[in-house]
Amino acid sequence: MKRFLQTFWLAVFMGFSGTALAHAPNQSYIFLRINANSIEGRFEITSEDLNTALNLGLAYELTKADLAPHVQAIQRYYLERTSFSSERGDHNVLFGEVDNLPVLMGDSTANFIQIPFTLSNTEEVPEKLKIYYNLLFDKDPLHACMQVVEYNWKAGVYNEEANITLMFDPNTVEGTLDLTEDSIFTGFKAMIGSGMHHIFIGLDHILFLLALLLPSVVYRSSNRQEFLNTGQLNAVVFPAFLKPYAEVWEANESFKVSFIYVIKIVTFFTIAHSITLSLAALDLVRLPSALVESIIALSIALAALNNIYPLLEKGKEWIIAFLFGLFHGFGFASVLADIGLGSDYLTWSLLGFNIGVEIGQLIIVLIMFPVLFLLRKTKYYKPILIYGSIFLILVALN
Repeated sequence: MKRFLQTFWLAVFMGFSGTALAHAPNQSYIFLRINANSIEGRFEITSEDLNTALNLGLAYELTKADLAPHVQAIQRYYLERTSFSSERGDHNVLFGEVDNLPVLMGDSTANFIQIPFTLSNTEEVPEKLKIYYNLLFDKDPLHACMQVVEYNWKAGVYNEEANITLMFDPNTVEGTLDLTEDSIFTGFKAMIGSGMHHIFIGLDHILFLLALLLPSVVYRSSNRQEFLNTGQLNAVVFPAFLKPYAEVWEANESFKVSFIYVIKIVTFFTIAHSITLSLAALDLVRLPSALVESIIALSIALAALNNIYPLLEKGKEWIIAFLFGLFHGFGFASVLADIGLGSDYLTWSLLGFNIGVEIGQLIIVLIMFPVLFLLRKTKYYKPILIYGSIFLILVALN
């Protein structure tokens, strides 16, 4: 029970603290990345703990150059007190370049020494990975080590520093990481969820869809002069500068016609962002993130402006959806980059993420379109269309 409570409260602390505060004093870490044909990782430990263990005399503030004379001693210490094995035999630790990570903790900064490694004999990932860890426990009985799986595509884990799977302390120096429950289907489902999540939290994509959907249940009338002559504009108060454009909308009588318009718009948007998402994920095309974000904002403004002042001929709105959908694809690609995906299962990742995005878009359309269709003949719709578009322009350009 004590063991359970210790792990539980540690997980709660890390969950609320975020990535930068996932590190804590009196704790060391083993981060693992489970790839398709390899297992990589890194040890992390504070310079203060290394001083306790090895009397290195590391300064409170240090650089990689300060660490260089002590690298071999640190690596030797880890080789003596840690090991990895499985049903396939021993997995030797092959070290990479040691680095230093300053981490802010309250009013002070702790230096975590990062010691990257690759495990040998993991071209075929084992079902169960046995880990032995016995650092510092003889010098500091309060010390603990957290083993974290920060990446495992088949388990649906991406760039996650709070995914504690094992914990080591003076009473527990061995543990087994079970990898048998991981599957491509699990990772694929997680990517679908990630795509849906990004649509729902991606305000820019939602606003762009809204700008495109607002005119989906009306059409521009060719009888502008008739509307002016009958004085129908007097029923709704519009700013004087908008009156020349406000009267050109009439309600679509056919649900089918309106829905086909929506399908056409969403289809072209989907095709466009799928193209650039794939190109960016395959590292074939890259654009500066600042440029992409600016053009996405511009896309919202222009799509909304087209609802007030026709920039394109009737029936050509799909051009806006496709052209700017290309840049929204680069925006989606930045999400995959933030997740920390590698080349493993990239096809499944792109497919799952795209499906998730489309499901998210479909949910938004299914919520918004029926409401717009029901309101299209009411006196409220023109103000919604005009003022809603003005609002979108202001938000996009802010």
